[in-house]
Parts: sequence; structure tokens; C-alpha cells
Amino acid sequence: MPSARKEALRFLVPLCALLLVLVAIRTAMPSSWVVTLPLFILTIGLFAFVLYFFRDPNRAVPADEALIVSAADGLVVGVDEMEEPDFHLGPMVRIAVFLSVFDVHVNRTPSDSRVKGTVYRAGKFLDVRHPQSSQLNECRSWLLETPHGDIAVRQIAGLIARRIVAWAGEGTPLARGQRFGMIRFGSRTEVFLPAGCTVLVKIGDRVQGAATPIARWPETG
Repeated sequence: MPSARKEALRFLVPLCALLLVLVAIRTAMPSSWVVTLPLFILTIGLFAFVLYFFRDPNRAVPADEALIVSAADGLVVGVDEMEEPDFHLGPMVRIAVFLSVFDVHVNRTPSDSRVKGTVYRAGKFLDVRHPQSSQLNECRSWLLETPHGDIAVRQIAGLIARRIVAWAGEGTPLARGQRFGMIRFGSRTEVFLPAGCTVLVKIGDRVQGAATPIARWPETG
């Protein structure tokens, strides 16, 4: 399966090439350093930022299988009930997480599941804190079949994020906490859960993908 490291190479390789060009210019024309030094420093800064942005730390998934884990790192900005819009699953609990450019942007699977379907929708690139971003922005939604019923995860592009990356496809089995994609440079991730789930987070909480429980499945039997 593709990874954040491979995504980072799309940016690191051109930056390395630019650094080599700047060094070559400096070697051939020593007096050019006054001009090339700012570009060299800027390129090194961008290189460091790309390494930081595409970091993908391992996470310890809670042992309790009744727990549903966060699909993303970031700040909880919404906990409400609404009609699931992409797969017509009816009224569901939506938990929305805002990811700044400083958060890990790899998305994780909330529960053991199988990808039942995925749909991409073109749209705008509003700031994901905008109330209408969930309805108007470019997004990719995932329908996940779990032992407890279907859930949905939505990756939403933002003002800076212009690329939603999918690492799984229809029929792919996913373990709880497994990586399935990412959104580049600031975004929003929403999880839609059955109304019977017990929500464990509130607006303003900070969560970590795969590690932070956001809800619990209803007891059966």
C-alpha cells in the first residue's frame, strides 16, 4: 500500500534537484552566492517542512475492540446528528476533526472494516472551518462495512489542501487504526457513526488518529 513517505518524495526530489542546481551555480560563479543564498535557505526550509508534514508515527491502538478510534489527528470541531449525505445511511452521529498544517495528515480506519464503496466529489476549496465546507468542498467519502454495521468517513480538502490521496480501494479489508489515505496541507475529516454509539469526545478536544477513542459501539445482547 502507498505511504506518506512515497507522497513526500513527490516534493523532496524536486527540492533536492533545486539544491544541486544552486550548489552548481555557486561553484561555477562564486559571486552569485549573494543571490543564491536566500534561495538556498528557502529551499532547505521547504525541505524540512515537507519532512515534518509527511511524518507518519506509529500509534498504539486501544485494546478494547468496542472502541471506535479517531480517523485523524487534530481538533474536534463538530459533534452532531445529521443525515449521512453520500451513501444515504440515514441519520447518523457526525464527528468532525480539523487538521491544521502542523497535524499529521494520514487518515486511519475507525473500526475493523471492509471498504464497501468510495466516491469522489469535486468542489470548492473553502477554509475547512467554514460552516459550508462540508457540503461544498472537494471530498472523498468512504463507506466502511463493520461487524456492527456500516459507517462512513469523509476526507475534505481545504483552503490549502488540494489533493486527497486514497491508498485503499473497494473490497480492501482494513484493521482498526490502519492507514487508508491522507489529505495534503490542511483539511477536515468527518466520521459518521450509527446513532446508538456513545460519543466520547466533545468540541475542542484534541485527538490522534488510531490512538484516541472517539466513540463506543452499543452493547449487544
